Amino acid sequence: MLTKEQQRALISLCGPDVSFDVSMARFCTLRAGGRAAALAGSLDVEQLTALLEYCCLECLPWRCIGRGSNLLVREEGFAGILIRLRGEFTAITGEASAGIIIAGGGCLLAELLGHCRHAGLSGLEFLAGIPGSVGGSVGMNAGAFGHCLTKSLQRLTVVTGDGSVRTLTQGEWTSGYRSFTIDGLDMEKTVIAQAEFRLARSTPEQVEETMKEFLKLRRAKQPSSLPSAGSFFKNPVGDFAGRLIEDAGLKGERIGGAMVSPEHANFIVNAGGATATDIVRLMRLVQGKVRSTTGIFLEPEVHII
Repeated sequence: MLTKEQQRALISLCGPDVSFDVSMARFCTLRAGGRAAALAGSLDVEQLTALLEYCCLECLPWRCIGRGSNLLVREEGFAGILIRLRGEFTAITGEASAGIIIAGGGCLLAELLGHCRHAGLSGLEFLAGIPGSVGGSVGMNAGAFGHCLTKSLQRLTVVTGDGSVRTLTQGEWTSGYRSFTIDGLDMEKTVIAQAEFRLARSTPEQVEETMKEFLKLRRAKQPSSLPSAGSFFKNPVGDFAGRLIEDAGLKGERIGGAMVSPEHANFIVNAGGATATDIVRLMRLVQGKVRSTTGIFLEPEVHII
């Protein structure tokens, strides 16, 4: 729990955009989760650096949560500050004629794609239908259908855990399947404040058509009627998590309100009233069954804090 003095300091730093003892079920796409000691919005780099400096000074745990689409807060809660990027972090700028798009870390992917469509810039259409933010998506190297976000990434601005601001260019980070690292930095304590992408010139009509094709593929394969965090497990090398889970006979398996989707086995959905504990218990059941039958350990793609 935060002390009254810490709460007053956070109000001073964040203004009205801070709440205390917050149920995170409202802010995560799984619609489940424990409580956070504080949920704070940050409007610009200056405010964010001041907030992180204060957390460092007070030894307060913190995490930047993006849109909450790949996140689950355990039932025991998070005894620190969860941060959402707002204000200038949601802005989109750039030079369309040169194929450059610059997006804040808090910008929703849907808004970024809308901008790309309007400008006739191609290369990110595969992200259509993913309910994430730019910062969170870069931080996990989001991808689909054989494409990944960092292929188009040119430049980054990050804010580190001590409040320092750094600008990085290609070659200063390492990316792989659902992974993104920067040498010398703890990515859980690094906020992606802004990302610059270089895209190919196209037409608004062609970009829209390609987005529709990817959306059609996504809707044909993935459940959308129940709350979820998208793909729950990373695909192991040379195989698919969904296939392994289905072969283990776990489609439709249920603990409390958490269920392995009957439509796509790599989705754990909230079938009604699921708690974070239900979801974690079901995750462990799936991991145990798949490991016992195949020897493969399925690593969660969802961040559990």
